[in-house]
Amino acid sequence: MNDYVKQNLFRCVATRGVSFALVAMMAFGAGLFIGNSSSASAVVSHIPLVGDGLDATPDQNIDFTDFWKAWNTLDSNYVITHASSTLPSARDRLLGAITGLAASYDDPYTVFLPPKEAKAFADTISGSFAGVGMEIDIKDSVLTVVAPLKGTPAETAGIKAGDKIVTIDGKSTDGLAVDVAVRRIRGPVGTTVSLDIVRARKLINVKIVRATIQVPETKDGLDIASGVYTIALYEFTSNSADLFNQAFSRFKASDSKKLIIDLRGNPGGYLNASVNIASHFIPKGALVVTEDFDGKAPSQPHMSVGYADLPAGTKIVVLIDGGSASASEIFAGALQDTKVATLIGTKSFGKGSVQTLMNLGGGSLKVTVARWVTPSGHWIMGNGVTPDITVPITDANIAAEYDPQMARAVEFLTTGK
Repeated sequence: MNDYVKQNLFRCVATRGVSFALVAMMAFGAGLFIGNSSSASAVVSHIPLVGDGLDATPDQNIDFTDFWKAWNTLDSNYVITHASSTLPSARDRLLGAITGLAASYDDPYTVFLPPKEAKAFADTISGSFAGVGMEIDIKDSVLTVVAPLKGTPAETAGIKAGDKIVTIDGKSTDGLAVDVAVRRIRGPVGTTVSLDIVRARKLINVKIVRATIQVPETKDGLDIASGVYTIALYEFTSNSADLFNQAFSRFKASDSKKLIIDLRGNPGGYLNASVNIASHFIPKGALVVTEDFDGKAPSQPHMSVGYADLPAGTKIVVLIDGGSASASEIFAGALQDTKVATLIGTKSFGKGSVQTLMNLGGGSLKVTVARWVTPSGHWIMGNGVTPDITVPITDANIAAEYDPQMARAVEFLTTGK
């Protein structure tokens, strides 16, 4: 858990070398502080604290009369009439009230995880379960696939970025929190989960066999004909910066001055990895991204380390699409705003908020505490990053195994048009 805290995660992953959290929770996808880390403490330092680090001071301006009336009415009058009904304990009712309080903010990333869900989240961090290999999130109030991960059962089964998941094993996802959806999709290796998805207004049933998967993080190479070097980055994990450094060294050794960084379908990962990789392209001390706490704490800028190792005269294209989220959007937005690269593809996903996670009542309270802002002041959350040159990919392109976005990037780098 400490390693997770130190890296300031965007989303829930396990580091390479242990199992990957195969339905990674994008609800945690744009930054997560845990417990009493220094970052979390900075956020809550202005409120009176009790021994467990949480504020327990009653708000004297709130009249709880109606709450207690409801509590006592249920306690005194409720009669079981359905075989499935149970009488909740006082503890269950209290946790239910906290769940409802968090839900009243109408933010899919501000939720209370009761003890069972909190344990499931801890299992996700440790990578101690299997899944199908896709990132999911809430978009336009619908459970949506951010991107299937490369080489996973989800990708093999034909899951695509933007698919709307309407049922999981026959149960509706309407109003379902991402955390709960993750728990329903994951399961033992070799078992099957059935998803009903909506794509292009068509209902499709997809059955996926769960597995424990290692996802490739990078792929790179030089196209001899065009002289264009491509580095595809599939995630931003704790290893990604080192792997990118190796690929970047191979790019420099190729003597190419034309570079494509392919972030399509990259759902994000570690903040540190994004800043580290951006530092190859952005001058030392230049802003990469800002955490904006809306005045409740000082904004926190994240600056380029400035490796100054980009070959002079290099032209750069960054490819993005609707499956590019979180750390991918921070990286792409930073290079776009600093005019280091030209972005080609389609608009990114739009995941740009930061959550803090605190232990509460045996469960965990996850609260949105900040938003990511690009160097030019653009809010990523809900807006995404818009490419400089928009190039869609159609079903006909996919069927013909033709990549118009890559082709346009090569054309731009070789002709300047």
